[in-house]
Amino acid sequence: MKKIKKIVLAYSGGLDTSIIIPWLKENFDDPEIIAVSGDVGQGTELDGLEEKAIKTGASKLYIADLKEEFVQDYVYPTLKAGAKYENEYLLGTSFARPIIAKKIVEIAKAEGADAICHGCTGKGNDQVRFELTIKAFAPDMQIIAPWRIWDIKSREEEIAYAEAHNVPLKINRETNYSKDKNLWHLSHEGLDLEDPANEPQYDKEGFLEMGVSPEQAPDKPTYITLHFEKGVPTHLDGKKLNGVEMVSALNELGGKNGVGIIDLVENRLVGMKSRGVYETPGGTILYKAHELLETLCLDRDTQHYKYLVSQQFAELVYFGKWFTPLREALSAFVEKTQETVTGDVKLKLYKGNVIPAGITSPYSLYDEEIATFDEDHVYDQNDSAGFINLFGLPIKVRAKMEQKNNK
Repeated sequence: MKKIKKIVLAYSGGLDTSIIIPWLKENFDDPEIIAVSGDVGQGTELDGLEEKAIKTGASKLYIADLKEEFVQDYVYPTLKAGAKYENEYLLGTSFARPIIAKKIVEIAKAEGADAICHGCTGKGNDQVRFELTIKAFAPDMQIIAPWRIWDIKSREEEIAYAEAHNVPLKINRETNYSKDKNLWHLSHEGLDLEDPANEPQYDKEGFLEMGVSPEQAPDKPTYITLHFEKGVPTHLDGKKLNGVEMVSALNELGGKNGVGIIDLVENRLVGMKSRGVYETPGGTILYKAHELLETLCLDRDTQHYKYLVSQQFAELVYFGKWFTPLREALSAFVEKTQETVTGDVKLKLYKGNVIPAGITSPYSLYDEEIATFDEDHVYDQNDSAGFINLFGLPIKVRAKMEQKNNK
């Protein structure tokens, strides 16, 4: 096998990737390690990352600012699709992996790397998401996944390895939740959450990071108005915002009102069930607003068919198949459906709830004159009798056949 001289590492600075640098040095004959972090809104998690990476053995660290691209090219297309995995999970980790992996491949090619390494476990979904993206853009690149080949078997052993190799950590054995944070969400897994019988400790100091529990939210509701253009949120309370600004502002508003916390047992791609708590305050608001606007702007057949597309889209994203012909084809369908999804949605945020407070659109298909229970001059109720006779004809024919044969 060709000697591996240079490895590009997907580097977050968390427990897994922190110990991978010295481990690669020990097990691959001291190769050069180039660390790459994709900034998709981790915030303070990136502080001091370069010093830490170099101190633990990397030759350099790239930090790629991907935040606006992340929102515009990954978050918003998924929002417009209405995609929720298993009808609840808003895919915060799922659609962050393809954009990071794509950037890692770009840097690996530019650096002439022999291999790409990631710190995903052999039990998780992220290994699939990273590697399918790598295969899409560098099909012959060697991939190193330490969790599938090293002797370390648990996070406890990871911490022990880090301590033995003087790798600085921001966690300890008592607060060792596995977390993933980006602009869209924050996930919590592990420790007491591994038993679905345990209620999450929402009010415990330091558990929730993007907001408060509904019980701790203000007693007074917050009203907001979102404006959409072709399915994309563009204005908040009349102020034009780019993607990062929009999600950040809604995270703050949703967080302080206890919005967007879910406790979910989900079916992982690799076959097992896992339990996690997700904080997605801004995303929860955007999904609700977008869904409400579509109820005005989409005709029945399109709206109903889009439900099927949404489910398929969510599975593709969750399974790491972002860069596939089917996902691109579904996105093309979704874009067509969004041509008239323009208008304003007023919402009331109150103790974890996102409550409709008014919807308007220049493309609204809601006709008050037709829908009214009062007298109208545009809908002849007598027409419904003929409609029902034709619509129910197959049922009538079958019933008469059964009566004939049961005599």
